[in-house]
Amino acid sequence: MKTDHEVLRMRRERSKGKTQEQAAARASMSVRTARKYERLAKLPSQLKQPRSHRTRPNPFAADWPWVVAQLERDQALQAKTLFAELCRLYPGRYEPNQLRTLQRHVAHWRAQFGQSRDVIFEQVHLPGRMGQSDFTHMEDLHITLAGVPFAHLLYHFVLTYSNVEAVSICFSESFEALAEGLETCLWQLGGVPEQHRTDNLSAAVVTIAPAGERLYTERYLGLMAHYRMQPSTNQPGEAHENGDVEQAHHRFKEAVDQALRLRGSRDFPDRAAYARWLHELVRQRNLTRATRFSEEREHLRPLPTMPLEPAQDLKVSVSRFATIRVLRNVYSVPARLVGQTLLARVRAESIDLYVGMTRLFQLPRLRGEGQRRIDYRHIIDSLVRKPGAFAQYRYRDELFPSLLFRQAYDRLTEQVPQRADQQYVRLLHLAATTSEHEVETALTLLLEQGETPSLDAVRELAGLKPSPLVPELSPPTLSLSSYDQLLTSKEAA
Repeated sequence: MKTDHEVLRMRRERSKGKTQEQAAARASMSVRTARKYERLAKLPSQLKQPRSHRTRPNPFAADWPWVVAQLERDQALQAKTLFAELCRLYPGRYEPNQLRTLQRHVAHWRAQFGQSRDVIFEQVHLPGRMGQSDFTHMEDLHITLAGVPFAHLLYHFVLTYSNVEAVSICFSESFEALAEGLETCLWQLGGVPEQHRTDNLSAAVVTIAPAGERLYTERYLGLMAHYRMQPSTNQPGEAHENGDVEQAHHRFKEAVDQALRLRGSRDFPDRAAYARWLHELVRQRNLTRATRFSEEREHLRPLPTMPLEPAQDLKVSVSRFATIRVLRNVYSVPARLVGQTLLARVRAESIDLYVGMTRLFQLPRLRGEGQRRIDYRHIIDSLVRKPGAFAQYRYRDELFPSLLFRQAYDRLTEQVPQRADQQYVRLLHLAATTSEHEVETALTLLLEQGETPSLDAVRELAGLKPSPLVPELSPPTLSLSSYDQLLTSKEAA
């Protein structure tokens, strides 16, 4: 059977004045074949007739009515499920390689008699009109920092016209992560679109009215007002309405995976190194969209003078346990603040604590709920005076700064059980008042040698001198002779 290309070549040669024999030879066909196609004036593809007969018997002919009955009852049934049921009902009748045949039959039946399916309507994107954003989990890429698995998310922002993208590392889908991620991405892109679309995040949408109207949170509306963007969300369960960023998630994570494979390692020294590598990958991907982005940049609105730097301000009271509760998590604070009311300024990854207008210090924000972060330095002064409280302390496990301290406590419990709590609390006090690293080094040596990690042994090995003792004062000796001199001078006068 000759191809269209060969017949067309034969015709071109004939149009140049070649004889039928010469044209046939140029097209690698016999003279008889060339004569045939000249007479028919049709191409080989035009001579093919659709086949109306089967080339082999239909192996599912006997059971096809049963298959159709099942599909009419429930069109969600898959061909694989029906094939497995046929094999169970009629052992030995079908071979495993016949599954593909049944799948083709079912597909043809659905094309003729299946239910109508949802249609996705292709949208026309205008430059500067819309940006879409969402969170995506990165755990499946198995990224590590200094060998430790780095569980994190990415806030992903995409301009729908140019598909230029920007990302920001985060750890939750909170409002603070949404706001900081949006600000970071907008300032990376250097402009603001008219609309911002996301899915129905609880950080942005407080409720959906029965009529379908979205009621946004006050903080999200404030964020949108600061950047003069119109909020927009997709319908619940209709992820394709946020399709640009959803598709960008898949493509971007695929690009990250390929770049990691090319790099030869998924481990980074620290978070900063990983962030630099990630932003360089984004920059390279955006180079392919530079032409459309240069057009879209002219339609983007200017950024505000200053970023909003959104935070949630909460008033918290310091309990008598020297702890505060912020968004269902517990944090310790220095014991001097017991009874005080503090202002907690909550950001995506940190909490700033204020007394009045004075910033005291910053705490790393815990992820999730029901977590606690107890710093032994905050309470050690009280605990060293009450070492008996250590045994039943509610947050005792938080008072082991590292595995070495836990091993030291276990060794003390084995060797000096009566004084283990007291000795360990004093070790913590030594670490708090001198150097935790030096104490850890001394504990390592003592544990390796099988010796008791007592306070004196650690202090001697680490070369840490005890705090100077309070000097003993002797009772003062009073002399009344000066008063006698005063009396004598008064009599003389």
